[in-house]
Amino acid sequence: MAVDAVDAVDAVDAVDVPQPRPQSLVLAFFGNHVLDHGEGDLGVYSGSIIDVLGRVGTGEQAVRSTLTRMVNRGLLRRQREGRKMFFGLTPHANGILRDGGQRIWRDGAVNEDWDGTWTLLGFSLPESWQRQRHDLRSRLIWSGFGALYSGLWIAPGRVDVRGMVSELGLDAHVKVFHARADDFTDVGLMIRESWDLEALAARYVAFDKRWTSADLAAADPVAIRLRLVAEWLRIIRTDPRLPVRHLPEEWPARQAQETFRCIAEQTDGPAGRMAAEVLETTPLRSASTGTA
Repeated sequence: MAVDAVDAVDAVDAVDVPQPRPQSLVLAFFGNHVLDHGEGDLGVYSGSIIDVLGRVGTGEQAVRSTLTRMVNRGLLRRQREGRKMFFGLTPHANGILRDGGQRIWRDGAVNEDWDGTWTLLGFSLPESWQRQRHDLRSRLIWSGFGALYSGLWIAPGRVDVRGMVSELGLDAHVKVFHARADDFTDVGLMIRESWDLEALAARYVAFDKRWTSADLAAADPVAIRLRLVAEWLRIIRTDPRLPVRHLPEEWPARQAQETFRCIAEQTDGPAGRMAAEVLETTPLRSASTGTA
């Protein structure tokens, strides 16, 4: 799936805060119940979104302000039908959700098929380019890179960063290479020095502990699935999928992923049926303006 790369980094700072941000919940909502549902682009009535997010503790005003911000940021578009406002995905948000879906459902959190290649990205920016430096580093983290040195970042596998670099306008300041580590290099040590494995492992352990101890029997399946997917994506966004052969034994991502997939499978059918009953949708014609 990308939400804004800066948001992706900021959102995972606190391990012990399970409540996802409203924007993450809105994106998870659209990814679960709108993307690839029905023919063409669908818009969802703002009241339906308020209803669903209310089930996970997000208030109406927070939902309305989040929808407006997401429109302003090019993530959602809106369409008025009579007195009702409907919200749908922009192409940008569609790409974000498909990227997230790839990470969640296909790539997974455990990298057992690494081919030994690395992507190296070096950059040199003027001292005055503080914002550009922050944006680049945030996007690199989003793309799975860790800092080998201050101006040299590394990621496992072949990572295509051309679009990201061009979008930031930094083509002339970035150099990219694909290589393999020499036998002299201690890859395990390099990984430990370039990524905060302890913090990443703690997120997986906390996720697994929360969800294996949760009482799901009488819970609202829409709310459970929404929170589950938003929280899981929040974790794996900053997981570079490092080669498991170079990680500590019994890396907790494996058990956490099994827990996630088990609960996701349990809630898929019930959540889909309930959402179909409560969501009011309409086909989207084109981008329009209005208020939530």
